[in-house]
Amino acid sequence: MTERARHESYDQPVGGWGSAKSLLIHSTEQHAVSAISSLVTAHNKTGGYMCTSCAWAKPAKPHAAEFCENGAKATFWDVTSNRTTPDFFAQHTVSELLGWSDYDLENQGRLTHPMRYDASLDRYVEVSWDEAFAQIGEKLRGYAPDEVVFYASGRASLETSYMYQLLARLYGTNNLPDSSNMCHETTSVALPPSIGTPVGTVLLEDFEHTDCILSFGQNVGTNAPRLLHPLQEARERDVPIIVFNPLREKGWEAFVNPQRPGQMLTNEPTLIATQYYQLRAGGDIAAMVGMAKALLAFDDDARLFDGKRVLDHAFIAEHTDGFPAFEAMVRETGWDDIQLASGLSQAALEAAATTFSKARSVIAIYGMGLTQHRLGVDNVQTLVNLLLMGGHIGKPGAGICPVRGHSNVQGQRTVGIAEKAELVPLDWLADQFGFEPPREDGLNTVEVCEAVIAGKIGAFIGLGGNFVRAVPERELMEQKWRGLDLSVQIATKLNRSHLVTAKTTYVLPTLVRSEIDSQATGPQIVTIEDSTTCIHASRGTFGPAAETLLSEPRIVAEIAKATLRANPLVPWDRWVDDYSLVRDAIEASFPDDFRDFNARLDTPGGFPRPVAARDRKWETESGKANFQIPQALSASFDDGKDADVMRLITLRSNDQFNTTVYGYSDRLRGISGSRMVIMMNRDDRLRLGITENGMVRMVTAVDDGIHRAMGGFQVIDYDVPPGTCASYFPECNALIPLWHFAQGSKTPAAKSVPVRIHPD
Repeated sequence: MTERARHESYDQPVGGWGSAKSLLIHSTEQHAVSAISSLVTAHNKTGGYMCTSCAWAKPAKPHAAEFCENGAKATFWDVTSNRTTPDFFAQHTVSELLGWSDYDLENQGRLTHPMRYDASLDRYVEVSWDEAFAQIGEKLRGYAPDEVVFYASGRASLETSYMYQLLARLYGTNNLPDSSNMCHETTSVALPPSIGTPVGTVLLEDFEHTDCILSFGQNVGTNAPRLLHPLQEARERDVPIIVFNPLREKGWEAFVNPQRPGQMLTNEPTLIATQYYQLRAGGDIAAMVGMAKALLAFDDDARLFDGKRVLDHAFIAEHTDGFPAFEAMVRETGWDDIQLASGLSQAALEAAATTFSKARSVIAIYGMGLTQHRLGVDNVQTLVNLLLMGGHIGKPGAGICPVRGHSNVQGQRTVGIAEKAELVPLDWLADQFGFEPPREDGLNTVEVCEAVIAGKIGAFIGLGGNFVRAVPERELMEQKWRGLDLSVQIATKLNRSHLVTAKTTYVLPTLVRSEIDSQATGPQIVTIEDSTTCIHASRGTFGPAAETLLSEPRIVAEIAKATLRANPLVPWDRWVDDYSLVRDAIEASFPDDFRDFNARLDTPGGFPRPVAARDRKWETESGKANFQIPQALSASFDDGKDADVMRLITLRSNDQFNTTVYGYSDRLRGISGSRMVIMMNRDDRLRLGITENGMVRMVTAVDDGIHRAMGGFQVIDYDVPPGTCASYFPECNALIPLWHFAQGSKTPAAKSVPVRIHPD
């Protein structure tokens, strides 16, 4: 029987003694207490290693301890003393392990030896590295190139990612989906037509100069806790912070900085959000249009009474295109429609607009609460519209700031991990390495799933990640995945994707970034890119978990050598001996982004890649920043006409990062003991005839011939807007149809899944 969850309101701030206690608990559980000293001296610091958790910026002048609670958990998880050895696999069948939880699988510890699945035994058995590479290469030589997928999660370094994309293209395919497809691909699609760049424009120092911060769909306390430092400093300058989010998240409410002894002693928090608006799931466009409508009204009044104008008309005239059409759309949209779609009152949106209108420099932060909707692209572009109205892009203290997830997910795209051929300098690669790269677009994540279901994929190579667990349509995907001929998983720990086996399956264990990576020329340096486009060097400080582990660059190189014809212009062995030579190759391929790459490795705070929009240079077809007109006020698939259809938000707990679950304590929401819960508005629960703490099942409210249902969820009364409910990712992925994605980007729309909830 599933463990029952406990729910008690958490009345403490983010950070403080709660984080300190959590750090002690997790370091002890993973037998990694000795890692704490390295966290202080080396974590996210010049000369040390970069965190394998989130991608938030690393300051030039780091704090005494430049890590957060979740970054520490990720490190303890990486350097744990627990080991998953061949003896473990000898004791457990794959069928048995499929019944284990995500937490229990990964909690067995670091993988130590390359393993191959033996179907006759239903067990993984040890295999030598040489044998594994030879057999993988032989298999790969037997497929048509586009039958093979080269997937990358967001943790691999720039060096590994560059080698990996080159392997795929030398093989003959652009099938290079990555974890960005599942989170911020919407950003990469939305921003170029608006401002000419696929990435944000904000640097860390902009937070020192801003006088207003606006946030949509981002949970800072769980997903990017180190961002709380600049937010705290902004509040101490009396900078207003306006937050739109369906749930009231502790990170936006109160913060006690563990690095301030006085604040720890008094436990007096810094209050972060000055205005907090709990909009309905999918109602972000309506809220932004409401703010824009209020700003136009304020500007009309200023013009009539010779007051200071609210809009930056000079900026709009010189730097933008499309404003008249956007203005007309906003003026024609009625307040009744805005209030219905957003779930917020006209007065609330006017109050937010009033604060926004008084600011000289506004930073707009957002996360997957905007990107993972049917109209996620419209969400992001409408937020840009708000900034353009006030001239808040391309000046100090202002700009658009997408908060990326995994630590190098943005950097992988920079060095060529992309299924879209137009994003990669293929002509340069052709000249540099003497081959003709494929020119047709490859498959993104959703398209890979479609191809697997259709039986069109022969082999899948996974550079990290937990692909089968992370994608939508989980039940059908697991069924069809077993029809693959080959699955190769480069990993540090056991996860469910390794247990949903293909006909031939290998698990290849690798080093983590915080471990010393010694090659022929000595300990190696790798690099990553943070959310603000800054490049950082990373040097491991911990000893490897096992002598049998290989580095990611070595594994990629050995697969390439076993699969491809020798190419004298691609020195795989020399690259493995000396990663600086890989960086030279990266610089040759991407000279504008990586000028003097090796010479700038230890730039404090990293060195930023150039982003033209920061200088008000708009690399768009019009040569200007473009106002975009949203298709509708609601970004959801649900039309809102059936009151019994709820909009389900899938979210992470305080005790997880992506699919990695560190434990069962979602401390900041006061939920513990189980992840099989659904958070509901009490009035909705009563209206649907569900008892307090009752058990329910959810059924996806779509009519496509597939019945998607999950039971065993415990209802918790929670502060969420009417018509909205929330439960955990990845447990609820089976409820998300594969076709339920953002228009334009195909990012799974996991933030407003239409469901019906029934007593179980």
